[in-house]
Amino acid sequence: VNGVFIQSVDALIKAMGKIGTSKRKVSRHYAEIDERVNAFHSCPIKGSWPYLWIATAYVKSRTSRSIVSVAVIIAVGVNTDGRREVYGVVAA
Repeated sequence: VNGVFIQSVDALIKAMGKIGTSKRKVSRHYAEIDERVNAFHSCPIKGSWPYLWIATAYVKSRTSRSIVSVAVIIAVGVNTDGRREVYGVVAA
């Protein structure tokens, strides 16, 4: 949610046919998302991951008053049960 203005979130919610939201609610949601992201980044990797793919994608991101291209590195692993999981995501 970095770089997304509260007014933009409110406009998006209204566009989806819902009643608008307050700055306080948006801030609370941002804090909850930050908690989940931090928990994901700090959780230990358990089990065996025989396959690992790393890819880079470029996305547009707002920084200060401009929009720039940012590289996002994504790691996806497959465990021994054949289940795929996102191993990590980081903006470079």
